[in-house]
Amino acid sequence: MRVPPTRPMSSASPRRLHVGNVPLPRQARDEMTRSVHTVDQENVSATLTVAVPAARVFAVLADPTTHSAIDGTGWVQESVDRTPLTEVGQIFRMDMYHANHPNGDYQVVNKVQVLDPPRAIGWLTGQEKGDGHLEFGGWIWRYDLAPLGPSETEVTLTYDWSVVPQFIRDRGIQFPPFGPEHLTNSLHHLAELAELAAPTAGPGRPGADARGLPNSQGPAARR
Repeated sequence: MRVPPTRPMSSASPRRLHVGNVPLPRQARDEMTRSVHTVDQENVSATLTVAVPAARVFAVLADPTTHSAIDGTGWVQESVDRTPLTEVGQIFRMDMYHANHPNGDYQVVNKVQVLDPPRAIGWLTGQEKGDGHLEFGGWIWRYDLAPLGPSETEVTLTYDWSVVPQFIRDRGIQFPPFGPEHLTNSLHHLAELAELAAPTAGPGRPGADARGLPNSQGPAARR
């Protein structure tokens, strides 16, 4: 099993949220979204309140082509499988890059573990072995969406390693393999993407694809 790379010196930085075409300064953005970190013994999470309906946030998360732009670590490069996530057990792959990885570029396999639209979505991360067998390390990424009204959602992103097997822990791997600020970065990226995916952002609007979602996939989006 390939374990997560050690904590990087990431070049990823939070993107700026906008009201209309005017970017919000960091302080105003944080006040609007009420960002909160929580670190437990076996998981770390961040919570953000965004001015976007839960269904729209969920639609962005269920589109694997947006994950490179949502990523707060700078590791996720591009989705190999572009089919929307619609069922538990669904497999989707991601091309990755990490300077501390032996190969630099590598690929992970994700398996949908939680799917409860529009309230929760989560996936396990692992790799495909040479014989085609899929092996997962036990850590999970999960988003929980709590509607606060017709146009506001509390989003909690959790990275949980509580079921990582002992033989992986015995290798001295640090969990989590990133700082908690990367979770908040991811939530800010998600908020921006969900805002861009508003109904007014239909086909023909610059930066939107045929579904009205921003064209954010691909290595250029996160390098």
